[in-house]
Amino acid sequence: MGSDAPAALAVEAIDVFYGESHVVQHVSFALRPRSLLALLGLNGAGKTTSLHTVMGFLIPRRGRIMLFGEPIAGLPPAAIARRGIGLVPQGRRIFPSLTVAENLAVAAHGAATKAWSAERVFVTFPRLAERRRQYAGLLSGGEQQMLAIGRALVGNPRVLLLDEPSEGLAPQIVAEVARAVAAMKSEGLAIVLVEQNVRLALSLADDVVLLNAGRLAASGPAAAIAADPALIDRHLGVF
Repeated sequence: MGSDAPAALAVEAIDVFYGESHVVQHVSFALRPRSLLALLGLNGAGKTTSLHTVMGFLIPRRGRIMLFGEPIAGLPPAAIARRGIGLVPQGRRIFPSLTVAENLAVAAHGAATKAWSAERVFVTFPRLAERRRQYAGLLSGGEQQMLAIGRALVGNPRVLLLDEPSEGLAPQIVAEVARAVAAMKSEGLAIVLVEQNVRLALSLADDVVLLNAGRLAASGPAAAIAADPALIDRHLGVF
């Protein structure tokens, strides 16, 4: 990838409002191809709002959002998804009355390419392969999270947005999900990760963006951020 190649995802000085509340203020970050960017901050910092704006659920009042050099801000969410962005939302939002296989089949409908098939998801998450005929509502929390990621993958995204994938999961399952995320990145997927587990995020990330009260507080390579516990403590309160 040449140095002049566009970012997989470029968020450029966006301002986002809920009514008159200015919740994301002039935030910028760039996700490099084949890399993982961790978007970190306390609750209310603007992380999920930023993801929802990228996905088209919210329209920035100012600023630009570029997907591999193509402007996407203001497009409907379905159009943004077709251009290659997948979202794994906080809370999973699977179809509990459908089986695992049916959930994946519904999500794969209309995908232009088939780099990620249901069978490839089953290889990535063997637990899902074992439960492919089970109703999704009967899965454990960890299995539901795997299914939520699988649903996004079968849409064959070029950029994957992950919102709190470790939330509420047992440590063993967190480790399994983390291994899968690392494998996705190694296979070429560009990923934005919102995560409250700071150590997990830093272990996976190439780059880090810290948000504080809707503003960009700090950014840089993950190794540099991890080497500055005072910075992390100042903006996240944990390390």
